[in-house]
Amino acid sequence: MSHKATLLGAAASVILLASGVDAANAAHMRGWYLSLEGGANWVEDDNLHGSRGLLGGPVVATTNINLEMDSGWAGLVSAGYGFGDHWRVELEGAYRHNKLDKAVYAVALPTTTSPAGDLTEWSVMANVAYDLMLTDKFGISFGLGAGADDARLHFRSSFASSVRVHDDQWRFAYQGIVGLSYQLGQQTQVTLNYRYFRVDAPEWNGVGTGGPSFVRLDSDDLVKHTVTIGLRYDLWPDEEPMEAAPPPPPPADLPPAPPAQSFMIFFGFNKCNITPEADNVLSQAAQAAHQMGTVTVQIVGHTDTKGTNTYNQKLSECRAHAAKSNMVGKGVPANSIATSGKGETELLVQTADGVKEPQNRRATIDLQ
Repeated sequence: MSHKATLLGAAASVILLASGVDAANAAHMRGWYLSLEGGANWVEDDNLHGSRGLLGGPVVATTNINLEMDSGWAGLVSAGYGFGDHWRVELEGAYRHNKLDKAVYAVALPTTTSPAGDLTEWSVMANVAYDLMLTDKFGISFGLGAGADDARLHFRSSFASSVRVHDDQWRFAYQGIVGLSYQLGQQTQVTLNYRYFRVDAPEWNGVGTGGPSFVRLDSDDLVKHTVTIGLRYDLWPDEEPMEAAPPPPPPADLPPAPPAQSFMIFFGFNKCNITPEADNVLSQAAQAAHQMGTVTVQIVGHTDTKGTNTYNQKLSECRAHAAKSNMVGKGVPANSIATSGKGETELLVQTADGVKEPQNRRATIDLQ
């Protein structure tokens, strides 16, 4: 029970601390998604308490066995839903496989053998995760999960007398998850995840030689460490952001127009990352700021009406901050740029509540 309390307490502390992160780190995941992962799996040494006796009779012999396993592999698939406010829930299915390496028997003189067999596990877990976007593409997540695990032990040993165990046990399981993600495209993330996975102590039954006899192996909690890489695919595609059309060139017989002092960029649905088209517009704004010399830049972020007022306010601020960071990177002094967010209060295109309107997902840049 102490392991459970430690795991739950640590994860809760991380999530509470993460709740104070600036709104500019708004999560991207919103709506339904699928993920596929594969990687390595390690099982901590398992202490088995073996007992045997004649069928229908009492236990006549007991021994302790320390079972070691080779490094193995794991495959996982999950389907989930992101709420757009850092939180996700998902249902996860996993398969893990590890071959047996050594069995150390605690007899008068400890004896090491090389048993044949393996440990395979199927698990079904319900997870809840909290995502933080550290940049517009790179994020970190923390999660907890609970469910059931079917631990199947295949164990064959000829030490002392022949023992054969081929049994499986469904047991309660829980896990803690820490992961990294990188946004490859509008709908795809590559992930790197670590799982601490623990299964309540299973019991496996088998047979032995020396007349009709039973064998039972009682295990401590199974503890596994799984590291995977994978892909997460967002099933809720974003509309392509709209970009402001470039102004027509001035007539040849007129003097050049003064540098533009107002610019507008657009964002994908529930996104605050700068697209290549928006980066081009911000380059024009930065160039105009340099040409004007001493200048004050006012950046205001906006959203459409999809989502809550509170969430859209944070998202609009995130868009303004992203535009500011881009212009600072182009040489515009940070202390000359002021940012603010209007949420869904100042729509460019008037819509009803809950409407995904591309032209309302924008930020305006004014040079004064």
